[in-house]
Amino acid sequence: MWSFSYTPQVYFEVGKIVHRIKIHQGKVATLNVDAIVNPLVVNEVTQSRLRRENCLVGDMRIVPPSAERPNPVIEIIGPMWRGGEYQEEEQLASCYRKAMDMAKRQNFRTIAFAPINGGAEGFPANRATKIAVQQVDSALRQNPLMESVIFCCSDPVTTALYRTQVGR
Repeated sequence: MWSFSYTPQVYFEVGKIVHRIKIHQGKVATLNVDAIVNPLVVNEVTQSRLRRENCLVGDMRIVPPSAERPNPVIEIIGPMWRGGEYQEEEQLASCYRKAMDMAKRQNFRTIAFAPINGGAEGFPANRATKIAVQQVDSALRQNPLMESVIFCCSDPVTTALYRTQVGR
């Protein structure tokens, strides 16, 4: 019997090249993958620090595994949505391309993405989802060694958006 506080772990897989793209509803930290791609949450404090350090959208770093986190994490700075007039979509696409390229250089065969700059950053979910799937699909076509990419969603609405986008 499911209770209202239970979050089921749901996977969806679809055909074509996207047979290597999976959608997971649940916590990204629970996945058994070579690496996790996480957006760096940018707030006022981190924004001023990033400016001092001359960090830009698309910059990333690999955080090594630790006792509480067995997977390396690729942290990436995603774009803030500012109405679509500042090349935010192109910047977001670049973030996914760079993360996939980093995964290829590190010989990661399986990675999981938490959505880059969806939700609190205000990036329209339908646009962000379309960009994510397009960029990952394109990168997978150029990297036959990558076994799977999992988009990790925290809620049923985001899961449905990814499922629809992958199914097209």
